[in-house]
Amino acid sequence: MPHIIVTPLSRLAETATRSGARDMVTLINMGTPVERPAEIAEARHLFLGFNDIVEPADGMTPPGAEHVQSLIAFGRNWDRRTPLLVHCYAGISRSTAGAYITALALNPELDEIWLAQALRRNAPSATPNSRLVALGDDILGRNGRMVDAIKAIGRGEEAFEGTPFILPLVV
Repeated sequence: MPHIIVTPLSRLAETATRSGARDMVTLINMGTPVERPAEIAEARHLFLGFNDIVEPADGMTPPGAEHVQSLIAFGRNWDRRTPLLVHCYAGISRSTAGAYITALALNPELDEIWLAQALRRNAPSATPNSRLVALGDDILGRNGRMVDAIKAIGRGEEAFEGTPFILPLVV
C-alpha cells in the first residue's frame, strides 16, 4: 500500500534506504546543504526552498502558493510504487504540513480530521506549518477544513527533531 514517510534531514539517508523510497520532497531553507540519497534520482527529487515561518520576515522566504502548487503537482506525478519520502530540517513543521497536503491532494475522499489525528498518533512532535496548511487548504478547495483539523490536534510535543513516521493515504 502506498504511503508517505516523513523524516528529519539527519535521518534522510537511512530512511531512504530502509523504506525503499524512490521519490523525495525537500522543504528546507535555501542554501541548506542536502545530500540526495543514492536511491533517489535527481528527476524524482523536488527541492522547495523557503523558511519555516508563518508570517513574512525580513531576509526570509515564507512558504508561498507556488511552493504548494509544485508540491501538489509533484505528488500527483508520483507513481506510488514505492513510498514518497518528505523531509525538512527537523521533520516537525514543513515536512509534516507537506505530507498532510500531499495525502489530501492525492486522495480527496480522505477526511481532514481523520488524517490530522493519524498524523498526531504517528508523530507526537508534529506541528505542521500553519501557513503551508492554509495555502494547501485554499488551493485544494477544502474550505478551512484542513486548517481546522490541524488546529484541533494542537502543537506537538517539544522536540529538537522528529522521528521518521508513516502517513497513510487511505483509511
